[in-house]
Amino acid sequence: MSKIRHALNTRRADDFAQWYQEVISAADMAEESGVRGCMVIKPWGYGIWERIQRLLDARIKATGHDNCYFPIFIPLSNFEREAEHVEGFAKEMAVVTHHRLIADGEGGLIPDPEAKLEEPLVVRPTSETIIGDAMARWVQSWRDLPLKLNQWANVVRWEMRTRMFLRTSEFLWQEGHTAHENADDAKAHTLRMLEVYRAHAEEDLAMPVVAGEKPEHERFPGAVETWSIEAMMQDGKALQAGTSHYLGTNFAQAAGIRYQSREGAQELCHTTSWGVSTRLVGGMIMTHGDDDGLRVPPRLAPWQVVILPMLREDDGDAALLEYCERLRSSLGAQWACGEPLRILLDDKPGKAAAKRWDWVRKGAPVIVEVGGRDMDGGVVSLLRRDNLWGENGKPAFQTPTIEDAGQAIPAMLEEIQQALFAEAAQRRDANVKRGVSTMAEIEDFFATNDRYPGWVEVQWSRPTGAALDKVVEDLKALKLTVRNVPIGAEEVDGACAFTGDPAVERVLIGKAY
Repeated sequence: MSKIRHALNTRRADDFAQWYQEVISAADMAEESGVRGCMVIKPWGYGIWERIQRLLDARIKATGHDNCYFPIFIPLSNFEREAEHVEGFAKEMAVVTHHRLIADGEGGLIPDPEAKLEEPLVVRPTSETIIGDAMARWVQSWRDLPLKLNQWANVVRWEMRTRMFLRTSEFLWQEGHTAHENADDAKAHTLRMLEVYRAHAEEDLAMPVVAGEKPEHERFPGAVETWSIEAMMQDGKALQAGTSHYLGTNFAQAAGIRYQSREGAQELCHTTSWGVSTRLVGGMIMTHGDDDGLRVPPRLAPWQVVILPMLREDDGDAALLEYCERLRSSLGAQWACGEPLRILLDDKPGKAAAKRWDWVRKGAPVIVEVGGRDMDGGVVSLLRRDNLWGENGKPAFQTPTIEDAGQAIPAMLEEIQQALFAEAAQRRDANVKRGVSTMAEIEDFFATNDRYPGWVEVQWSRPTGAALDKVVEDLKALKLTVRNVPIGAEEVDGACAFTGDPAVERVLIGKAY
Protein backbone atom coordinates (compact mmCIF):
# COMPACT_ATOMS: atom_id res chain seq x y z
CA MET A 1 0.00 0.00 0.00
CA SER A 2 1.27 3.49 -0.80
CA LYS A 3 1.73 5.92 2.06
CA ILE A 4 -1.43 7.87 2.91
CA ARG A 5 -1.05 11.62 3.03
CA HIS A 6 -3.46 12.70 5.75
CA ALA A 7 -5.20 16.06 5.96
CA LEU A 8 -3.85 16.95 9.42
CA ASN A 9 -0.27 17.65 10.43
CA THR A 10 -0.57 15.90 13.81
CA ARG A 11 -1.38 12.22 14.28
CA ARG A 12 -3.47 10.99 17.18
CA ALA A 13 -0.81 8.43 18.06
CA ASP A 14 1.90 11.08 18.24
CA ASP A 15 0.25 13.81 20.31
CA PHE A 16 -3.43 13.35 21.10
CA ALA A 17 -3.83 16.71 22.85
CA GLN A 18 -2.28 18.63 19.96
CA TRP A 19 -4.30 16.57 17.48
CA TYR A 20 -7.50 17.57 19.30
CA GLN A 21 -6.67 21.26 19.07
CA GLU A 22 -5.75 20.92 15.40
CA VAL A 23 -9.05 19.20 14.59
CA ILE A 24 -11.01 22.08 16.11
CA SER A 25 -9.01 24.59 14.08
CA ALA A 26 -8.90 22.62 10.81
CA ALA A 27 -12.62 21.82 10.98
CA ASP A 28 -13.33 25.52 11.59
CA MET A 29 -15.33 24.75 14.73
CA ALA A 30 -14.15 27.33 17.26
CA GLU A 31 -11.42 29.79 18.12
CA GLU A 32 -10.03 31.61 21.14
CA SER A 33 -11.98 34.76 21.99
CA GLY A 34 -9.37 36.93 23.64
CA VAL A 35 -11.09 36.37 27.00
CA ARG A 36 -9.33 33.74 29.08
CA GLY A 37 -11.19 30.44 29.08
CA CYS A 38 -13.90 31.61 26.66
CA MET A 39 -14.26 30.54 23.05
CA VAL A 40 -16.02 31.71 19.92
CA ILE A 41 -18.04 28.81 18.52
CA LYS A 42 -18.04 29.12 14.73
CA PRO A 43 -20.93 28.08 12.45
CA TRP A 44 -19.91 24.45 11.89
CA GLY A 45 -19.22 23.87 15.59
CA TYR A 46 -22.38 25.66 16.64
CA GLY A 47 -24.37 23.81 14.00
CA ILE A 48 -23.34 20.54 15.66
CA TRP A 49 -24.38 21.95 19.05
CA GLU A 50 -27.73 23.01 17.56
CA ARG A 51 -28.27 19.44 16.38
CA ILE A 52 -27.48 18.16 19.89
CA GLN A 53 -29.94 20.70 21.30
CA ARG A 54 -32.70 19.75 18.89
CA LEU A 55 -32.39 16.02 19.38
CA LEU A 56 -31.96 16.12 23.15
CA ASP A 57 -34.66 18.76 23.63
CA ALA A 58 -37.15 16.46 21.92
CA ARG A 59 -36.16 13.61 24.23
CA ILE A 60 -36.48 15.84 27.31
CA LYS A 61 -39.90 17.15 26.28
CA ALA A 62 -41.06 13.58 25.63
CA THR A 63 -40.61 12.93 29.37
CA GLY A 64 -43.00 15.77 30.26
CA HIS A 65 -40.66 18.72 30.82
CA ASP A 66 -41.30 22.35 29.93
CA ASN A 67 -38.52 24.73 28.91
CA CYS A 68 -38.05 27.98 30.82
CA TYR A 69 -35.35 30.55 31.52
CA PHE A 70 -33.89 31.96 34.73
CA PRO A 71 -31.52 34.92 35.31
CA ILE A 72 -27.78 34.61 34.82
CA PHE A 73 -27.22 36.59 38.05
CA ILE A 74 -27.92 34.81 41.35
CA PRO A 75 -27.77 36.55 44.77
CA LEU A 76 -24.87 35.26 46.85
CA SER A 77 -27.27 34.66 49.75
CA ASN A 78 -29.00 31.96 47.70
CA PHE A 79 -25.81 29.90 47.70
CA GLU A 80 -25.07 30.57 51.35
CA ARG A 81 -28.29 28.82 52.36
CA GLU A 82 -26.88 25.50 51.13
CA ALA A 83 -23.46 25.20 52.73
CA GLU A 84 -22.26 22.03 50.99
CA HIS A 85 -23.37 23.35 47.59
CA VAL A 86 -21.58 26.69 47.92
CA GLU A 87 -18.42 25.01 49.21
CA GLY A 88 -18.33 22.85 46.09
CA PHE A 89 -18.52 25.84 43.74
CA ALA A 90 -16.88 28.64 45.76
CA LYS A 91 -13.50 28.46 44.01
CA GLU A 92 -15.13 28.64 40.57
CA MET A 93 -17.58 31.50 41.09
CA ALA A 94 -17.41 34.75 39.13
CA VAL A 95 -18.91 37.56 41.21
CA VAL A 96 -20.40 40.95 40.25
CA THR A 97 -19.92 43.61 42.94
CA HIS A 98 -20.55 46.93 41.11
CA HIS A 99 -23.06 48.18 38.57
CA ARG A 100 -21.15 51.11 37.06
CA LEU A 101 -17.67 52.16 35.89
CA ILE A 102 -16.05 55.56 36.03
CA ALA A 103 -12.93 57.08 34.48
CA ASP A 104 -9.79 56.65 36.55
CA GLY A 105 -8.26 59.93 35.32
CA GLU A 106 -5.55 58.10 33.38
CA GLY A 107 -7.56 57.00 30.37
CA GLY A 108 -8.92 53.81 31.96
CA LEU A 109 -12.04 52.69 33.79
CA ILE A 110 -12.55 51.47 37.35
CA PRO A 111 -15.60 50.34 39.35
CA ASP A 112 -17.41 53.32 40.82
CA PRO A 113 -17.10 53.05 44.64
CA GLU A 114 -20.56 54.57 44.92
CA ALA A 115 -22.04 51.91 42.65
CA LYS A 116 -21.31 48.93 44.87
CA LEU A 117 -24.16 46.43 44.96
CA GLU A 118 -25.92 45.90 48.27
CA GLU A 119 -25.43 42.17 47.75
CA PRO A 120 -22.90 40.54 45.40
CA LEU A 121 -24.34 38.63 42.44
CA VAL A 122 -22.85 35.32 41.31
CA VAL A 123 -22.70 34.70 37.57
CA ARG A 124 -24.64 31.45 37.21
CA PRO A 125 -22.43 28.35 37.80
CA THR A 126 -25.62 26.21 38.08
CA SER A 127 -29.20 27.12 38.94
CA GLU A 128 -30.40 24.88 41.78
CA THR A 129 -30.72 27.78 44.21
CA ILE A 130 -32.55 30.28 42.00
CA ILE A 131 -34.82 27.63 40.49
CA GLY A 132 -35.48 26.40 44.01
CA ASP A 133 -36.80 29.86 44.90
CA ALA A 134 -39.21 29.68 41.95
CA MET A 135 -40.32 26.16 42.85
CA ALA A 136 -41.10 27.36 46.38
CA ARG A 137 -43.49 29.89 44.84
CA TRP A 138 -44.97 27.59 42.23
CA VAL A 139 -45.57 24.48 44.36
CA GLN A 140 -48.41 24.63 46.88
CA SER A 141 -50.09 21.24 46.79
CA TRP A 142 -49.40 17.64 45.81
CA ARG A 143 -51.51 18.46 42.75
CA ASP A 144 -48.67 20.68 41.49
CA LEU A 145 -46.24 17.73 41.48
CA PRO A 146 -44.18 16.53 39.83
CA LEU A 147 -42.92 19.88 38.55
CA LYS A 148 -40.57 19.28 35.59
CA LEU A 149 -38.48 22.16 34.24
CA ASN A 150 -35.59 22.44 31.79
CA GLN A 151 -33.36 25.35 30.85
CA TRP A 152 -30.96 25.86 27.93
CA ALA A 153 -28.45 28.46 29.03
CA ASN A 154 -24.81 29.44 29.52
CA VAL A 155 -22.95 29.08 32.79
CA VAL A 156 -19.65 30.37 34.16
CA ARG A 157 -17.17 28.38 36.24
CA TRP A 158 -13.78 30.00 36.57
CA GLU A 159 -11.61 27.13 35.38
CA MET A 160 -7.85 27.30 35.91
CA ARG A 161 -6.92 24.95 33.06
CA THR A 162 -9.10 25.28 29.99
CA ARG A 163 -9.49 23.34 26.76
CA MET A 164 -12.03 24.20 24.07
CA PHE A 165 -15.35 22.39 24.42
CA LEU A 166 -14.04 20.17 27.22
CA ARG A 167 -13.42 22.67 30.00
CA THR A 168 -14.05 26.39 29.50
CA SER A 169 -14.84 29.22 31.88
CA GLU A 170 -18.10 29.84 30.04
CA PHE A 171 -19.97 27.01 28.38
CA LEU A 172 -23.41 26.17 27.04
CA TRP A 173 -25.63 23.50 28.53
CA GLN A 174 -29.08 22.36 29.51
CA GLU A 175 -30.02 21.86 33.13
CA GLY A 176 -33.16 20.05 34.20
CA HIS A 177 -34.78 20.52 37.60
CA THR A 178 -37.73 18.63 39.04
CA ALA A 179 -39.70 18.47 42.29
CA HIS A 180 -41.54 15.34 43.50
CA GLU A 181 -43.76 14.13 46.30
CA ASN A 182 -41.44 11.43 47.60
CA ALA A 183 -38.02 9.86 47.33
CA ASP A 184 -39.13 6.90 45.21
CA ASP A 185 -40.61 9.15 42.51
CA ALA A 186 -37.58 11.48 42.51
CA LYS A 187 -35.08 8.61 42.36
CA ALA A 188 -36.98 6.98 39.53
CA HIS A 189 -36.90 10.26 37.62
CA THR A 190 -33.16 10.63 38.24
CA LEU A 191 -32.60 7.28 36.54
CA ARG A 192 -35.10 8.06 33.80
CA MET A 193 -33.11 11.14 32.80
CA LEU A 194 -29.87 9.18 33.01
CA GLU A 195 -31.38 6.81 30.46
CA VAL A 196 -32.36 9.78 28.27
CA TYR A 197 -28.70 10.84 28.29
CA ARG A 198 -27.48 7.32 27.56
CA ALA A 199 -29.83 6.98 24.61
CA HIS A 200 -28.91 10.43 23.28
CA ALA A 201 -25.17 9.73 23.53
CA GLU A 202 -25.36 6.32 21.90
CA GLU A 203 -28.14 6.83 19.34
CA ASP A 204 -27.46 10.44 18.31
CA LEU A 205 -23.74 10.98 18.95
CA ALA A 206 -22.86 7.31 18.21
CA MET A 207 -20.78 7.54 21.40
CA PRO A 208 -20.93 4.41 23.59
CA VAL A 209 -21.16 5.16 27.30
CA VAL A 210 -21.26 3.36 30.62
CA ALA A 211 -24.11 4.50 32.86
CA GLY A 212 -23.68 4.14 36.60
CA GLU A 213 -23.61 5.72 40.04
CA LYS A 214 -20.80 8.00 41.19
CA PRO A 215 -19.08 7.11 44.48
CA GLU A 216 -19.69 9.25 47.55
CA HIS A 217 -16.70 11.56 47.02
CA GLU A 218 -17.65 12.29 43.38
CA ARG A 219 -21.22 13.42 44.08
CA PHE A 220 -22.54 16.79 42.96
CA PRO A 221 -22.26 19.24 45.90
CA GLY A 222 -25.40 18.82 48.02
CA ALA A 223 -26.66 15.68 46.23
CA VAL A 224 -27.71 12.42 47.89
CA GLU A 225 -26.94 10.39 44.75
CA THR A 226 -25.12 11.29 41.53
CA TRP A 227 -25.28 9.16 38.40
CA SER A 228 -23.23 9.62 35.23
CA ILE A 229 -22.59 8.42 31.72
CA GLU A 230 -18.89 7.85 31.05
CA ALA A 231 -17.40 7.66 27.56
CA MET A 232 -13.97 6.35 26.59
CA MET A 233 -11.99 8.63 24.30
CA GLN A 234 -9.54 7.31 21.72
CA ASP A 235 -6.60 7.97 24.04
CA GLY A 236 -8.14 5.66 26.67
CA LYS A 237 -9.19 8.45 29.02
CA ALA A 238 -12.69 8.84 30.42
CA LEU A 239 -15.02 11.73 29.70
CA GLN A 240 -17.93 12.36 32.04
CA ALA A 241 -20.52 13.12 29.38
CA GLY A 242 -23.59 13.81 31.54
CA THR A 243 -24.83 13.61 35.12
CA SER A 244 -28.15 13.14 36.89
CA HIS A 245 -28.58 13.92 40.59
CA TYR A 246 -31.08 12.94 43.26
CA LEU A 247 -30.92 15.86 45.68
CA GLY A 248 -33.17 14.47 48.43
CA THR A 249 -34.75 17.30 50.42
CA ASN A 250 -31.50 19.26 50.88
CA PHE A 251 -32.32 22.02 48.39
CA ALA A 252 -36.03 21.94 49.25
CA GLN A 253 -35.13 22.60 52.89
CA ALA A 254 -32.88 25.52 51.96
CA ALA A 255 -35.34 27.09 49.52
CA GLY A 256 -38.55 26.21 51.37
CA ILE A 257 -40.04 24.00 48.62
CA ARG A 258 -43.01 22.53 50.49
CA TYR A 259 -46.37 21.15 49.48
CA GLN A 260 -49.60 20.18 51.17
CA SER A 261 -49.71 16.39 51.09
CA ARG A 262 -52.74 14.28 50.25
CA GLU A 263 -53.28 13.97 54.01
CA GLY A 264 -53.12 17.75 54.54
CA ALA A 265 -49.65 17.94 56.10
CA GLN A 266 -46.84 20.26 54.95
CA GLU A 267 -44.05 18.17 53.40
CA LEU A 268 -40.71 18.94 51.78
CA CYS A 269 -40.37 18.12 48.10
CA HIS A 270 -37.71 15.74 46.84
CA THR A 271 -35.81 17.34 43.97
CA THR A 272 -33.53 16.31 41.11
CA SER A 273 -31.20 18.09 38.71
CA TRP A 274 -29.35 16.86 35.63
CA GLY A 275 -27.37 18.35 32.77
CA VAL A 276 -25.13 17.97 29.72
CA SER A 277 -23.05 20.64 28.02
CA THR A 278 -20.97 21.58 25.00
CA ARG A 279 -18.53 19.04 26.43
CA LEU A 280 -20.49 16.57 24.31
CA VAL A 281 -19.02 18.24 21.21
CA GLY A 282 -15.52 17.60 22.56
CA GLY A 283 -16.50 14.01 23.30
CA MET A 284 -17.73 13.55 19.75
CA ILE A 285 -14.42 14.87 18.38
CA MET A 286 -12.31 12.55 20.54
CA THR A 287 -14.56 9.54 19.91
CA HIS A 288 -14.85 9.75 16.13
CA GLY A 289 -12.11 12.03 14.79
CA ASP A 290 -9.26 10.59 12.74
CA ASP A 291 -5.99 11.80 11.26
CA ASP A 292 -7.91 13.69 8.57
CA GLY A 293 -10.12 15.66 10.96
CA LEU A 294 -13.67 15.22 12.18
CA ARG A 295 -16.05 12.42 11.39
CA VAL A 296 -19.50 13.70 12.33
CA PRO A 297 -22.24 11.11 12.91
CA PRO A 298 -25.04 11.71 10.38
CA ARG A 299 -27.61 12.45 13.08
CA LEU A 300 -25.44 15.35 14.28
CA ALA A 301 -24.14 16.69 10.98
CA PRO A 302 -25.55 20.12 10.06
CA TRP A 303 -25.09 18.99 6.44
CA GLN A 304 -25.24 15.24 5.91
CA VAL A 305 -24.48 15.38 2.20
CA VAL A 306 -22.27 18.01 0.57
CA ILE A 307 -22.34 18.25 -3.23
CA LEU A 308 -19.26 19.86 -4.78
CA PRO A 309 -19.52 20.89 -8.43
CA MET A 310 -16.09 21.24 -10.03
CA LEU A 311 -16.72 24.67 -11.55
CA ARG A 312 -14.48 25.98 -14.32
CA GLU A 313 -15.95 29.48 -14.56
CA ASP A 314 -16.98 28.93 -18.19
CA ASP A 315 -20.13 28.21 -20.17
CA GLY A 316 -20.25 24.64 -18.91
CA ASP A 317 -20.88 25.64 -15.30
CA ALA A 318 -24.61 26.22 -15.77
CA ALA A 319 -25.17 22.71 -17.07
CA LEU A 320 -23.03 21.23 -14.27
CA LEU A 321 -24.96 23.12 -11.60
CA GLU A 322 -28.22 21.94 -13.12
CA TYR A 323 -26.93 18.36 -12.98
CA CYS A 324 -25.97 18.79 -9.30
CA GLU A 325 -29.35 20.33 -8.56
CA ARG A 326 -30.94 17.21 -10.01
CA LEU A 327 -29.12 15.11 -7.42
CA ARG A 328 -30.02 17.50 -4.62
CA SER A 329 -33.69 17.44 -5.62
CA SER A 330 -33.81 13.66 -5.65
CA LEU A 331 -32.19 13.52 -2.19
CA GLY A 332 -34.33 16.33 -0.81
CA ALA A 333 -37.43 14.16 -0.91
CA GLN A 334 -35.81 11.38 1.17
CA TRP A 335 -35.24 10.70 4.84
CA ALA A 336 -32.38 9.16 6.81
CA CYS A 337 -31.83 8.68 10.55
CA GLY A 338 -35.44 9.70 11.22
CA GLU A 339 -35.42 13.10 9.48
CA PRO A 340 -35.40 14.65 6.00
CA LEU A 341 -31.91 14.73 4.52
CA ARG A 342 -29.83 17.86 5.04
CA ILE A 343 -28.03 18.59 1.77
CA LEU A 344 -25.69 21.43 0.82
CA LEU A 345 -24.84 22.29 -2.78
CA ASP A 346 -21.55 24.09 -2.22
CA ASP A 347 -21.17 26.26 -5.31
CA LYS A 348 -18.67 28.71 -3.82
CA PRO A 349 -15.65 29.49 -6.00
CA GLY A 350 -12.51 27.48 -5.33
CA LYS A 351 -10.49 24.54 -6.49
CA ALA A 352 -12.36 21.27 -6.24
CA ALA A 353 -9.63 19.42 -4.31
CA ALA A 354 -9.30 22.22 -1.75
CA LYS A 355 -13.04 22.30 -1.17
CA ARG A 356 -13.13 18.51 -0.84
CA TRP A 357 -10.47 18.51 1.85
CA ASP A 358 -12.20 21.34 3.71
CA TRP A 359 -15.28 19.14 4.02
CA VAL A 360 -13.20 16.08 4.86
CA ARG A 361 -11.67 17.98 7.78
CA LYS A 362 -15.13 19.16 8.86
CA GLY A 363 -16.35 15.58 8.76
CA ALA A 364 -19.41 15.82 6.49
CA PRO A 365 -20.66 12.20 6.34
CA VAL A 366 -21.04 12.00 2.52
CA ILE A 367 -19.10 14.18 0.06
CA VAL A 368 -20.13 14.12 -3.60
CA GLU A 369 -17.84 15.60 -6.26
CA VAL A 370 -19.24 16.25 -9.72
CA GLY A 371 -17.14 17.29 -12.69
CA GLY A 372 -17.78 17.61 -16.39
CA ARG A 373 -16.71 14.03 -17.08
CA ASP A 374 -19.03 12.77 -14.34
CA MET A 375 -21.90 14.67 -15.90
CA ASP A 376 -21.12 13.35 -19.37
CA GLY A 377 -21.05 9.80 -18.02
CA GLY A 378 -24.22 10.22 -15.93
CA VAL A 379 -22.32 9.44 -12.69
CA VAL A 380 -21.05 11.18 -9.55
CA SER A 381 -17.86 10.69 -7.49
CA LEU A 382 -18.82 9.88 -3.89
CA LEU A 383 -16.80 9.63 -0.66
CA ARG A 384 -17.90 8.13 2.65
CA ARG A 385 -16.19 10.09 5.40
CA ASP A 386 -16.14 7.13 7.79
CA ASN A 387 -14.18 5.02 5.31
CA LEU A 388 -12.10 7.54 3.42
CA TRP A 389 -9.12 5.60 2.08
CA GLY A 390 -8.87 2.82 -0.46
CA GLU A 391 -6.30 0.02 -0.55
CA ASN A 392 -4.17 2.06 -2.97
CA GLY A 393 -3.72 4.81 -0.36
CA LYS A 394 -5.95 7.19 -2.29
CA PRO A 395 -9.44 8.46 -1.42
CA ALA A 396 -11.93 5.63 -1.91
CA PHE A 397 -14.25 7.26 -4.43
CA GLN A 398 -17.34 5.39 -5.54
CA THR A 399 -18.83 6.30 -8.92
CA PRO A 400 -22.51 5.33 -8.97
CA THR A 401 -24.91 6.70 -11.53
CA ILE A 402 -26.71 9.82 -10.41
CA GLU A 403 -29.91 7.79 -10.06
CA ASP A 404 -28.24 5.09 -7.97
CA ALA A 405 -26.55 7.70 -5.77
CA GLY A 406 -29.90 9.36 -5.12
CA GLN A 407 -31.30 6.04 -3.94
CA ALA A 408 -28.24 4.74 -2.07
CA ILE A 409 -27.17 7.75 0.00
CA PRO A 410 -29.98 7.59 2.62
CA ALA A 411 -29.12 3.98 3.46
CA MET A 412 -25.44 4.91 3.42
CA LEU A 413 -26.04 7.55 6.10
CA GLU A 414 -27.77 4.98 8.29
CA GLU A 415 -24.78 2.65 7.81
CA ILE A 416 -22.29 5.39 8.75
CA GLN A 417 -24.20 6.17 11.95
CA GLN A 418 -24.15 2.51 12.96
CA ALA A 419 -20.56 1.93 11.86
CA LEU A 420 -19.20 4.83 13.93
CA PHE A 421 -20.95 3.52 17.03
CA ALA A 422 -19.79 -0.05 16.44
CA GLU A 423 -16.18 1.06 15.94
CA ALA A 424 -16.18 3.11 19.16
CA ALA A 425 -17.93 0.38 21.17
CA GLN A 426 -15.44 -2.24 20.03
CA ARG A 427 -12.54 0.03 20.98
CA ARG A 428 -14.01 0.70 24.42
CA ASP A 429 -14.77 -2.93 25.18
CA ALA A 430 -11.26 -3.96 24.15
CA ASN A 431 -9.76 -1.46 26.58
CA VAL A 432 -11.50 -2.30 29.86
CA LYS A 433 -9.15 -4.43 31.95
CA ARG A 434 -10.81 -6.88 34.34
CA GLY A 435 -9.41 -9.31 36.87
CA VAL A 436 -7.34 -6.66 38.73
CA SER A 437 -7.64 -7.25 42.47
CA THR A 438 -5.17 -5.01 44.35
CA MET A 439 -3.94 -1.43 44.41
CA ALA A 440 -0.47 -2.67 43.45
CA GLU A 441 -1.92 -4.30 40.32
CA ILE A 442 -3.77 -1.07 39.46
CA GLU A 443 -0.55 0.90 39.80
CA ASP A 444 1.36 -1.62 37.71
CA PHE A 445 -1.29 -1.64 34.96
CA PHE A 446 -1.33 2.13 34.53
CA ALA A 447 2.46 2.36 34.79
CA THR A 448 2.82 -0.02 31.84
CA ASN A 449 -0.11 1.48 29.88
CA ASP A 450 0.59 5.14 30.54
CA ARG A 451 0.07 6.52 27.05
CA TYR A 452 -3.25 4.90 26.11
CA PRO A 453 -4.41 3.50 29.43
CA GLY A 454 -8.03 2.46 29.06
CA TRP A 455 -10.02 1.64 32.20
CA VAL A 456 -9.72 -0.94 34.95
CA GLU A 457 -12.72 -2.60 36.59
CA VAL A 458 -12.22 -3.60 40.22
CA GLN A 459 -14.34 -4.78 43.11
CA TRP A 460 -15.32 -2.13 45.67
CA SER A 461 -16.58 -2.15 49.26
CA ARG A 462 -17.99 1.40 49.30
CA PRO A 463 -15.44 2.70 51.81
CA THR A 464 -16.29 5.90 53.63
CA GLY A 465 -14.63 8.31 56.02
CA ALA A 466 -10.87 7.96 56.49
CA ALA A 467 -10.76 4.76 54.42
CA LEU A 468 -12.30 6.57 51.44
CA ASP A 469 -9.97 9.53 51.91
CA LYS A 470 -6.99 7.21 51.65
CA VAL A 471 -8.31 5.61 48.47
CA VAL A 472 -8.88 9.03 46.91
CA GLU A 473 -5.37 10.21 47.79
CA ASP A 474 -3.74 6.99 46.57
CA LEU A 475 -5.56 7.26 43.24
CA LYS A 476 -4.85 10.97 42.96
CA ALA A 477 -1.14 10.26 43.25
CA LEU A 478 -1.49 8.13 40.12
CA LYS A 479 -3.74 10.73 38.40
CA LEU A 480 -6.63 8.28 38.56
CA THR A 481 -10.26 8.59 39.63
CA VAL A 482 -13.21 6.32 40.26
CA ARG A 483 -15.54 6.88 37.28
CA ASN A 484 -18.75 5.11 38.32
CA VAL A 485 -20.41 1.88 39.43
CA PRO A 486 -21.73 0.47 36.13
CA ILE A 487 -25.39 -0.45 35.96
CA GLY A 488 -25.65 -4.13 35.13
CA ALA A 489 -22.08 -5.04 36.13
CA GLU A 490 -21.34 -8.63 37.11
CA GLU A 491 -21.97 -9.69 40.71
CA VAL A 492 -19.02 -9.35 43.08
CA ASP A 493 -17.17 -12.46 44.17
CA GLY A 494 -14.23 -11.24 46.23
CA ALA A 495 -12.61 -8.48 48.22
CA CYS A 496 -12.32 -4.75 47.62
CA ALA A 497 -9.15 -3.91 45.70
CA PHE A 498 -8.42 -1.01 48.07
CA THR A 499 -9.53 -2.04 51.56
CA GLY A 500 -9.56 -5.85 51.44
CA ASP A 501 -13.09 -5.77 52.88
CA PRO A 502 -15.86 -7.81 51.25
CA ALA A 503 -16.84 -6.13 47.98
CA VAL A 504 -20.41 -4.97 47.35
CA GLU A 505 -20.10 -3.75 43.75
CA ARG A 506 -17.70 -3.14 40.88
CA VAL A 507 -16.27 0.24 39.85
CA LEU A 508 -14.36 1.61 36.89
CA ILE A 509 -11.01 3.32 37.46
CA GLY A 510 -9.32 5.52 34.89
CA LYS A 511 -7.61 8.73 33.90
CA ALA A 512 -10.10 11.40 32.95
CA TYR A 513 -10.65 14.75 31.29
